[in-house]
Amino acid sequence: MRWAIAIGAGIAVGAFATVLAVAVRGPSQPEPFKLLSDEGAYRGSEPPGTNRLPDFTLRTYDGRTVRSEELRGKVLLLTFLDAQCTDACPILAAQIARGLERLQAHERRRVVAVAMSTDPVEDTPRAVRAFLDKQGALGKVLYLTRPAAEIRVLWKRFKILASDESGSDTVHSAPLRVYDRDLVWVATLHPGVDLTPANLVHDVRVALEQGR
Repeated sequence: MRWAIAIGAGIAVGAFATVLAVAVRGPSQPEPFKLLSDEGAYRGSEPPGTNRLPDFTLRTYDGRTVRSEELRGKVLLLTFLDAQCTDACPILAAQIARGLERLQAHERRRVVAVAMSTDPVEDTPRAVRAFLDKQGALGKVLYLTRPAAEIRVLWKRFKILASDESGSDTVHSAPLRVYDRDLVWVATLHPGVDLTPANLVHDVRVALEQGR
């Protein structure tokens, strides 16, 4: 039997108790996904219903344009980061980098890792580059920071809490969502809980085989 769960390294409390994602600090709050049973294909948590990636056109910290439709055909690893965060964000970036390194070359070509800023004002090119470099994720994660207004709209569409909204760099949603090659959200891994390079590789390989 599958049960609704609340998982995370900590979730902000108070006004954000209804946020449908895992936040970085504080007691956990309910999130609308269920753990897969032992028979499930993925090691990550099952998302609620069928959710496709929202459409967007955003720019990375170094000026590259990323369009959601261009990601189709690849497995997408999507997370939400703040370059000033010292809690879950370094874990997320480092684990994604280590997971990608474990993939075979032909697998890596069919996977893209994207981070969406939760603090586009403070996530300057210098800050983001230093953060990614420190975690070994430079050149491995597309870090989206602009336009800030469009990113703020997407936070609501993804139903996540941003550090820009909470007022604290370490209080924001911090899931790693896995999307299959049709850009359908199929699993979620959580830092400090079930996000490991091995679990990430496993779920990526399952997603590569599914969705088409």
